[in-house]
Amino acid sequence: MTNPVLRMMLLTLVLATTAGAQLSATLQVPKRQYIGGEPVTAVINITNYSGRDLTFGSTGGVSWLDFIVKNSQGHPVTPTKNLTFGTVTIPAGQTMARQVILSSFFPLFDPGNYSVSGVVRMPGAPREGATTNRASFTLTPGRRIWTQKVGLPDRPGEVREYRLLSSSDGTKSNVYAQVIDDRTGLPVNTFAIGEAILSRSPLVTLDRQQRMHVLYLGTPSVWVHTIVGTDGKMIDRSLHQRGPHGDPKLMAFTDGSVAVSNSIPFDQEATVRQRENTRKISDRPAFLYE
Repeated sequence: MTNPVLRMMLLTLVLATTAGAQLSATLQVPKRQYIGGEPVTAVINITNYSGRDLTFGSTGGVSWLDFIVKNSQGHPVTPTKNLTFGTVTIPAGQTMARQVILSSFFPLFDPGNYSVSGVVRMPGAPREGATTNRASFTLTPGRRIWTQKVGLPDRPGEVREYRLLSSSDGTKSNVYAQVIDDRTGLPVNTFAIGEAILSRSPLVTLDRQQRMHVLYLGTPSVWVHTIVGTDGKMIDRSLHQRGPHGDPKLMAFTDGSVAVSNSIPFDQEATVRQRENTRKISDRPAFLYE
């Protein structure tokens, strides 16, 4: 007589294999490198081969979609909250793609190498489903360009730390804004401001509203001015060209305001229109080539 435990294991394997034949799931991480605290995203593609429409939803408090994140030691990273993804229907023979912000569910702050895989559970049968491939990504602390702690005017005793960071993947460099909660040491938010040419050091200062102003060279001829608030969100962004007396500068005034000086505002739409109106060589009359 077959061992009951072995029989159950074989039955589970058969069910998983059968369900896996009805579903196909793959996972991609769009970027291989992130700054710690930056939103880490994954895209999962699920194809329904069951021959019927499938409606996915939580069953008995168990989510139909789950993720397994592991650190460089191979230890699972414990989620900070329940993974819930609502209800979706995938018609027979069709594929659904869904982007998930993993850092909304997992504490992805510490530098290191990580991997992630997805689990899709069949409707009404949470023990059955399909598991995706495992994708890898790296968290880095970035290089600190500038940092400053500030108090919150409307919240006495609360402190935030602004950080301007840079990171390079070997082909291009990006600058990042990061706001840290001084009490917990955790990022309030981290996001890429944009691609930068770091042969010119970015300029950074604060205004009277405790907002961070960053001015950096985005292209060989265009400087980018970005304003970031203590909540870690971008407030404004403007483009500038070189003025008559050298590179643009950040000017702090005695009233606490900050502005870009020695610059010409860059009109991107006008530049595009000018390019569109410029006649190409191929548009010249044929007789010019005869």
